[in-house]
Amino acid sequence: MDFKSLKEMLKKIFLALFIVAFIACNATPRVDMDTEGLKPDASQSLVAKELVKIIEGAHYKKVKVDDSLSSQVLDRYLKQLDEGHSYLLASDIKDFEKYRFTFDDDLRDGDLSAFFHIFNVFQTRYTDRLKYSLTQVDKPYDFTKNETYTYNREKLPWLSSIEASNELWSKRVESDLLSLKLSGTDAKKNAETLKTRYKNLLSQTEKLNNQDAFQVIMNSFTEAIDPHTNYFIPQRAQAFNEEMSRTFEGIGASLQLENEVIKIISIVPGGPAFKAKTLHVNDKILGVAQGKDGEFVDVRGWRLDNSVSKIKGPRGTVVRLKIIPAGQEISSQPKIVTLVRDKVVMEDQSAKKTVKTIIQNGKTYKIGVIEVPAFYMNFKDYQAGDPNYKSTTRDVRMIIDTLKRDKVDGIVIDLRTNGGGSLMEAIELTGLFIKKGPVVQVRNPRSTEVSDDDDPSISWTGPLGVMVDRFSASASEIFAAAIQDYNRGIIMGTQTYGKGTVQSALDLSRYISTVDQLLNKVKDTDKNTTATEGPKFGQINLTIAKFYRINGSSTQHKGVIPDIQFPMIFSADKYGESSEPSALPFDSISPANYTAVANLKPINVQLVKLHDARMKTSSEYKYLLEDISEFKKRENEFEVTLNEAKLKQEREVQETRSLVRDNQRRAIKGLPPLKKGEVKKGDDYDFVQDESLKTMADFIRLNQTGQFTMVY
Repeated sequence: MDFKSLKEMLKKIFLALFIVAFIACNATPRVDMDTEGLKPDASQSLVAKELVKIIEGAHYKKVKVDDSLSSQVLDRYLKQLDEGHSYLLASDIKDFEKYRFTFDDDLRDGDLSAFFHIFNVFQTRYTDRLKYSLTQVDKPYDFTKNETYTYNREKLPWLSSIEASNELWSKRVESDLLSLKLSGTDAKKNAETLKTRYKNLLSQTEKLNNQDAFQVIMNSFTEAIDPHTNYFIPQRAQAFNEEMSRTFEGIGASLQLENEVIKIISIVPGGPAFKAKTLHVNDKILGVAQGKDGEFVDVRGWRLDNSVSKIKGPRGTVVRLKIIPAGQEISSQPKIVTLVRDKVVMEDQSAKKTVKTIIQNGKTYKIGVIEVPAFYMNFKDYQAGDPNYKSTTRDVRMIIDTLKRDKVDGIVIDLRTNGGGSLMEAIELTGLFIKKGPVVQVRNPRSTEVSDDDDPSISWTGPLGVMVDRFSASASEIFAAAIQDYNRGIIMGTQTYGKGTVQSALDLSRYISTVDQLLNKVKDTDKNTTATEGPKFGQINLTIAKFYRINGSSTQHKGVIPDIQFPMIFSADKYGESSEPSALPFDSISPANYTAVANLKPINVQLVKLHDARMKTSSEYKYLLEDISEFKKRENEFEVTLNEAKLKQEREVQETRSLVRDNQRRAIKGLPPLKKGEVKKGDDYDFVQDESLKTMADFIRLNQTGQFTMVY
């Protein structure tokens, strides 16, 4: 390139940069930001604008960011901040109404001033309520009056005035003190406990930064479009990806904040801290230093996530901790512990097995139960070609091999409370139980694709059961639906969540241009600001498709209906996809080309009859129905009595009811009865699992007697 051409190119670049900078400098925010409150930064403005583009251009449903959506965003934002109508005043809400139809323009322009203004008003109200509560703790209260405290005001009007708010919060303090009093401690200690609780809450809210506000703001926007399109700030994005992979790099210790000091609550088996044996549960961390010679940083009073970001780091690097050993006073001489960070595998959050023995009709059955808490996968290691990458399917395959050696008669996959995860893992896990064929259909705005299991090998050909509940969602529903459609096994439990959408994780750093990044550098002026981890501008999990069963039905809203059904505690309109106003609708498509491996319909009829017969004489089933009735009764109660005698009586009725049940169960097991106030030790009974295993034993018996066969 000659000098003249280079000069012209530079002139054009300079002119473009000048115009962009001029526009940016002259853009007037909708709200003059409070001098003391949190303020948005330049990178957040960029992210907001980019999210509008991505959502309008790539979301599964055709989205238009307009006044209608703006109104929904405001409603959702206020709900996220103050769902119980306990902090904000009616006058605040009236003031916020002027933004109802402007958020769409603000997001498109990257103007977050109105959003942050609302957040700052909420934070001021929240802080003020805690400070007011501290002034009410030492007041004398009369616990003989017949008054009540409304702890959930969601369906009530917003508080009309500060005076009305004061009355509500005085009652909250009174309720907290009464609850402590009934635990048997004296009034002075109760007051100290409550003051400490409120001060800790106050300290935590004062540590909120603009990233915390930004995540709430952006999710009020994204979740108004659909409940599963979510934005993660950089640090939360890293935490999400670590949870998905079940691995991270650090020291292998779980931490919590207690009275402004970091405390170790558990040590991860196999991690650096576990191997070094120099850290212990209840040790307190006062300072953190990097490397062998780095200077210590005092982390007392820091946010937990900021302290964690200092302690975690790349494998092979050194971190030093200044600790107070468990049991010693905080004023004791600190001890220095040096650790080398390494990869930590969260085995306690991975698939695990137990072997259960069921005796039925004079015969003994061994059943392997594999608890799968999520569909996890270390995608980074997988892409890097690591043959030992962590995944649900790899873990379950190894567990099945051990269960075969245990000579189990059947296997149950327990997916209760499994909220999903990797779509690929749902397909791979299904492949452990079928020869080959379609597992799920995925439809995006342009086409429908059938995702197959192409591996003809089968890890387990014997009787199979799957346990689900209302909180089994997404990938769990894909797996359970495929097993049901193939007639490969029996599904037991309650109707599942009903999430039938597919999300893709997008690193926003790949979408924001280099020029924009250069023009909008962020200054790290706060030493206690969260260190940048994960994607630089955060991550959006964007809904890009819907998935369908191979029989053509969607699981959206409908979920998976088990073959053996238990009564559902949680109502569909309050828990699950159907409770989400922005959820995508149910629909269906043509079925895929597949062949069931058996005909289980007549078998399921027999299993249901046997199950129903047991339920007619089961005291545990009776208890379950009573619990559901009690739960539904209390579900619509939003207040608690402030009369000591009444509250004490209510608690005694509940405790007596629970004690009678526990002792009836213990009598069946030949155990001595518990006395009032005596704590039972590790004998919690899982009725749903126990009955599911009995159904599984019936299923195994019917298979062994030749009443059905699996043809692969």
